[in-house]
Amino acid sequence: MKKAAAIVLSLSLTAVLAAGCGSSKSGESASPSASTSPSASTAPSGSAAPAGQYADGVYYAQGDDFDAKTGWKEVVGLKVEGGKIVSVDWTGVNKEGGIDKKEYSKDGRYGMKAGGASAEWHEQAEKAEQFLIEKQDPKAITVNAEGKSDAISGVSVHVSGLATLAQKALDAGPVQAGTYKDGTYKAESADFDKESGWKDTVTITVLNGKILAAEWNGIHKDGGTDKKTRSKSGEYGMKKGGASSEWHEQAYKAEQFLIEKQDPTAIAVNNEGKTDAISGVSIHVGGFAELAKKALDQAK
Repeated sequence: MKKAAAIVLSLSLTAVLAAGCGSSKSGESASPSASTSPSASTAPSGSAAPAGQYADGVYYAQGDDFDAKTGWKEVVGLKVEGGKIVSVDWTGVNKEGGIDKKEYSKDGRYGMKAGGASAEWHEQAEKAEQFLIEKQDPKAITVNAEGKSDAISGVSVHVSGLATLAQKALDAGPVQAGTYKDGTYKAESADFDKESGWKDTVTITVLNGKILAAEWNGIHKDGGTDKKTRSKSGEYGMKKGGASSEWHEQAYKAEQFLIEKQDPTAIAVNNEGKTDAISGVSIHVGGFAELAKKALDQAK
């Protein structure tokens, strides 16, 4: 009897130990650590996530510096609705101010086709934007050492900036949108000035509801190059007449002031059309303020 009882007790202990080991293995398989296998629902808001799982809103990112050779700094704006990227705007701002890169290309100033390319920069940018909307993931834009990609048909421009900034924007999360409608808006004076022969023009680009770029320029009744071009070449020559700086340099300061303030009414002018609001600007800015307001009225 004692021997039989010992055998029964030994068998019971063996069964308990076996059950314990089996339970431990089952637990690892059914409940993996959250740190090694996070679910989509636990991903931080705004971080890169599977298609359809981005937080709704607008996203924005820009390069750290202006390119030393081209003068451009790339910018990307995204819009997410229903968890998906529904629009992408890839463009750039220039260190000298003026219109954004996409508008610059549309205006014929970038001139890629003239240099032998199959399409202009803005046309290739639009294809890259559509690719990102289709794939819903910046990582799908694979690039080589030169920053170019074979993944997007018809695109030979450098797209590494788009991929990097789109990811940066999504990682940062949604930003507060401005009050204007996205787009490019233009306005010009009704007539040429009787004394100078110039007519003011203003072009403003809005991205994520905010003024991204602004160009104040002029065209002459006799044709020829625009006012900024003549100022840069010295043909306009304000410094020769005693001014502290040339017209295009002062125009740049006025443009940047508008971008900073996001409101043309911040450019307070006196009866002569001049302002004390912008340091280093002694030229008449009344036309710029008026036309900027007129252009932005289209964005409301």
